[in-house]
Amino acid sequence: MSTRPVIGVGGENLIDHVTRDGAVTALPGGSPFNVALALGRQTADVRYLTPISTDRWGDLLAETLEASGVTLSGGRVAKPSTIARVTVTNGIPTYDFERDGTAERAVTPQSLAAIMPDDIAALHTGSLALTEGLDGAAWEETCKSAFENGTLVSLDPNVRLSVLPDPDSFRDRIFRMMSATGLLKLSDEDLEGLCPGQTQSAAIESVRAKTSAALVVLTRGPDGASGWIGDTRIDVTAPPVPDLVDTVGAGDTFMATLLAGLARLDALPPERLRRLSRDEVEGLIRRAGLAAAINCGRAGCNPPTLSELEAALSAS
Repeated sequence: MSTRPVIGVGGENLIDHVTRDGAVTALPGGSPFNVALALGRQTADVRYLTPISTDRWGDLLAETLEASGVTLSGGRVAKPSTIARVTVTNGIPTYDFERDGTAERAVTPQSLAAIMPDDIAALHTGSLALTEGLDGAAWEETCKSAFENGTLVSLDPNVRLSVLPDPDSFRDRIFRMMSATGLLKLSDEDLEGLCPGQTQSAAIESVRAKTSAALVVLTRGPDGASGWIGDTRIDVTAPPVPDLVDTVGAGDTFMATLLAGLARLDALPPERLRRLSRDEVEGLIRRAGLAAAINCGRAGCNPPTLSELEAALSAS
């Protein structure tokens, strides 16, 4: 039996039909899917809790996760795969999603409770899975229950205002979930989407006042990242990306590396998380930033393996 802490990941899996410089490719993706993939490549004991389609795209999704050591706890269902139409311009992706009636939305509080590992140490979710419908409500209820049971809940909203059917309802859900969260990761774009019209400093203070998260991390792309543990703020510069290909999956790789780093520190238990030192938080963010930078030098979401990340850390 593995002595590694079990990390559960829930949320959408999909196929990115990516148009880049006139060429179209089909790649497996979805923010939580990417987090699970990146965790698996860093040798975490990760259980992917969302169902995957039995169609040919689902085969690709399942094979991709399993090749990186991810356990498919959510199984396979006979519904179509979600499709994302992605256009990459100057390295920046824009999205349009086809999600109605798809496999990754076939969850209920009961189905999730039935597959939840008894020894789960952390539960991560975010992104499209929380935007609407009964599946969004199921993930919210499941995370609240996990939090109340003492499990570390990790949240990355990954706000995409352009595809939200009801932005105000989504914001309300995210703020509710923030109050039952132990680890919160946001990008500067997420912060702007959640707190429109506010300065970045006012918005982050508003978020910190509303969240129960012991560790809050804000990423700002090439401008670095900041972490808050209690009232202590830690600012970390971004590593260089000499050959930027695109930013697809960079935030997900960063998120996964935070979780994997916490597992390496035996800091997933909420009481230990609250005792993280300044140096530990700085090390976590530097490690996550470097993993994201490696991903940005590759097409699509292609996170580094643990050995690749360790080699890059040794060379930096």
